[in-house]
Amino acid sequence: MFSIPRLSKKIWPETLFNWVYLREQRKTIVSLSSLSETHQMLQRTCRDFAEGELKPIATKTDQEHLFPKKQIKQMGELGLMAVCIPEEVGGTGLDCMSYALAAEEISRCCAATGTIMAVHNIYLNAINNFGNKKQKEEFIRPFTSGENIGSFSLSEPGLGSDAGSVTTKAIKKDSLYYLSGTKSWTTNGLESKAAVVFASTEPSKKHKGISAFLVKKSFPGFVVGKRENKLGIRGSSTCNFIFEDCPVHEENVLGELGKGFNYAMMILDSGRIGIAAQACGIAQASLELAVDYAKKRSAFGAPISKMQSIQNKIADMALRLESARLLTWRAASLKDMDKPYTKEAAMAKLAASETATFNAHQCIQILGGMGYVTDMPAERYYRDARITEIYEGTSEIQRVVIAANILREYEL
Repeated sequence: MFSIPRLSKKIWPETLFNWVYLREQRKTIVSLSSLSETHQMLQRTCRDFAEGELKPIATKTDQEHLFPKKQIKQMGELGLMAVCIPEEVGGTGLDCMSYALAAEEISRCCAATGTIMAVHNIYLNAINNFGNKKQKEEFIRPFTSGENIGSFSLSEPGLGSDAGSVTTKAIKKDSLYYLSGTKSWTTNGLESKAAVVFASTEPSKKHKGISAFLVKKSFPGFVVGKRENKLGIRGSSTCNFIFEDCPVHEENVLGELGKGFNYAMMILDSGRIGIAAQACGIAQASLELAVDYAKKRSAFGAPISKMQSIQNKIADMALRLESARLLTWRAASLKDMDKPYTKEAAMAKLAASETATFNAHQCIQILGGMGYVTDMPAERYYRDARITEIYEGTSEIQRVVIAANILREYEL
């Protein structure tokens, strides 16, 4: 059983040192020279946890569509379910770089658990950024331990990438807003106790009439749809939320009325850093498996790692991974410095997600037939990787965001 104290920036130096176990020195996780000693210790701690608690259950989690409740609770005890949330409301109080490092290590061993962690942190970050003190006490503090899970509900059936065309309506009567409509593709939908939900309060204003609401699943008129049967990340539930005149008190409006679309775009920017880190984790796992297999598998009298064609694949995998990881760290660093990072987050997400798919594909090629069967995790890596090019904005949308920012820069 993996058990260590809860992560906290106040106890990093001495406590994290004790978390580095006296064991045979492991191979270097990544090129660590650019990370602080504290971040290196955090990274190793997350890797030890993921190796011990997540990797052994990853195949079963995937095949049986199981929500890893026990492991999520452990992650809550570690502080990984509220990484960037201030300590005064029960969070860990760490920075975005810490979150990126943790997300990669968790996703390297189980991408579904990485998704649960990522979306839950998006839910918390939305409230932390735009909520008032009362809302933070009610919708953040009970959600930092891993006992309660949150979700973020923006998409709708047929909406796709056009997030500004929300059709779910919120009609006000006295002090209540009545929500009516259907939200789709809600991650953590089955397990979440509350959600940040986007609905139109003034349809005539289009995206400028969208507002955000804090909605508990216990509210009347809140119906959870069926669980989607997905290609990958199957330990993470995805479903529709259906609202049938669901009453939400005006005190549960998140931030200002009509600012919901702006809030969503800002949250998606930071969320893309987490998905980029998740994709790097999948890409790292694919590379490690490919290298290990290539060194052990012999053909024509020698390990296939001696073949130039295999070496070329491994070189391409490593090159893309290191590039994507550095883009991810760059975006996280800019966010930590309170500098603009929209373009950089989109670049990181685009590069990392396409690298995850590329590496998983090459891993299967190197494994050959063994890559196509469930005896090895290569096929799971491929299935898990594909969603990283879709959620939090498709690769096509990332290119639009990048190009728009670059064109704007050249106008200055």
